[in-house]
Amino acid sequence: MKNREIADLFTQMADLMEILGQDSFRVNSYRKAARIVGELARPIEDLAAAGELTTLPGIGKSTAQKIEAYLKTGSLTQLEELKAQAPEGLLDLLRLSGLGPKTAMRLWKEAGITSLQDLQQAFEKQDERLALVHGLGPKKMRQLWESLMFIQSAGSRVRLGDADAVMADLVASVAAANDGGRVVPAGSFRRGRETVGDLDLLAEADAQRAEQVVHAFTAASNVRKVIAAGPTKASVQLAGGLQVDLRVVPADSFGSALAYFTGSKSHNVRLREIALKKGLKLNEYGLFEGERRLAGRDEESIYEVLGLPFIEPELREDAGEIEAARAGALPRLVRLDDIRADFHMHTVASDGACTIDEMIQACRKRGYRCMAICDHSASEVQANGLKADRLLQHVRDIRQAAKACKDITVLAGSEVDILKDGSLDYDDSVLAELDFVVASCHSHLSMAAPEATPRIIRAIEHRYVNCIGHPSARLINARAGMEIDIARIAQAAAANDVALEINAHYMRLDLRDTHVRAAVQAGARIVINSDAHNTEELSVMRFGVTTARRGWATPDDVINTWPVKKIRQFLARKR
Repeated sequence: MKNREIADLFTQMADLMEILGQDSFRVNSYRKAARIVGELARPIEDLAAAGELTTLPGIGKSTAQKIEAYLKTGSLTQLEELKAQAPEGLLDLLRLSGLGPKTAMRLWKEAGITSLQDLQQAFEKQDERLALVHGLGPKKMRQLWESLMFIQSAGSRVRLGDADAVMADLVASVAAANDGGRVVPAGSFRRGRETVGDLDLLAEADAQRAEQVVHAFTAASNVRKVIAAGPTKASVQLAGGLQVDLRVVPADSFGSALAYFTGSKSHNVRLREIALKKGLKLNEYGLFEGERRLAGRDEESIYEVLGLPFIEPELREDAGEIEAARAGALPRLVRLDDIRADFHMHTVASDGACTIDEMIQACRKRGYRCMAICDHSASEVQANGLKADRLLQHVRDIRQAAKACKDITVLAGSEVDILKDGSLDYDDSVLAELDFVVASCHSHLSMAAPEATPRIIRAIEHRYVNCIGHPSARLINARAGMEIDIARIAQAAAANDVALEINAHYMRLDLRDTHVRAAVQAGARIVINSDAHNTEELSVMRFGVTTARRGWATPDDVINTWPVKKIRQFLARKR
């Protein structure tokens, strides 16, 4: 599936065109195309083969032709032409929080800085040219330096959603050659970590079939380099630089190998300690008493012999799960099929790509019982945020559309900016007209906890706020976000009947897993929202559910699982 790959190409085109000062309409159209293609649940190759590319919102004939050309040739002429007009490292500068294409252009033209390395050297040498760059005051330069250091600390780890896109292709390639044998991702990917350093893949096959499984893996379409390949294992490097390791194991030891390679290392150590106390030996080949294998075909049997209930992969971090298992206190974790609602999505009214009706129909297809449309508020000028009069008309439009839908409750809401002092972007008279209010921080995002925490708590205490959106405002591998005291925020949320959002987009996953657990322990309610800007982006819900599971959240903790009557009762308690 080349969705994310093509999305990245369109993003690069848009960035380069903006840097080079080219047509803004085309820039925006490529950005929209990148977002839509990147979040497609269906492989872009299938849509191209069926001649359905232009049925996607924001994908016109010209863009469709570029997609088809790339799928056929593996290159995009227009992108190569743009790259020839700008220094090679310039796009890397855009990884910095707060640095957009226009600032990148100024750094290049006014200071000769064309890479992250150039920028770091300029900072370290206190290069006077930096001070001459238009728009780079002391505050902005401090922000860029902090972002540069943050990116360096993140290293080469890949976001979960990016890894998910390539893992699906690899699993499909290996499964097609494996004649029904199990093929399962392992490692930190299976545990649902927000970033991964590499990928592990496990395949069940006998010695006769192992060779064809290894060959299918090394020959997969997104493999750039075969690092090593043997009879039962191989390592490859993908086009994006990510390393993937495959191990082929027989059926009798598949479960033990899966447990071993899923980890975490500290969880595995605890399991081995339990085994030793019972006079047993646990390794990747099985659970043994002497030479006799007691378990290993599946993970469940290993935990059973060790006297433990099955522990879900997301919990295997040696963070109390062993003790909870022994005490019979493991939670029944929320699952994707428990989700019956989504309370944060955008339409063409602000910066979305789809209409009210299109979002409603997409939610109905997912079997949702409830949804809330929450377009941006007035302060989000770059996102076409709605001023009060436009918002009130939008509310009327939502309610009119909702009348035609008897099988889903459609709430009229808004994603309202939390301003620097904790106040909101609309007056109370406007907020009173809404069914659901997501309050989010989109500015002043470098606040430390002593400032950020009271800011958020003030919003929580507002009578019309139902949910705090992406509370820290972080972007994984790009922006650290605000420092927040999650214990204080969770206590305030629990006391004021406000849900804390897990923004399910893989670039955010905010609340993070540790914050989710703290919130659940404090009795605060969790809401998992897609923050979708088109119908395809509704599918990112799965990443939010994974984060909720890592935070020990149950269906009762997550308001998306509740009946509509209970949701309405929860919302009414704020009014």
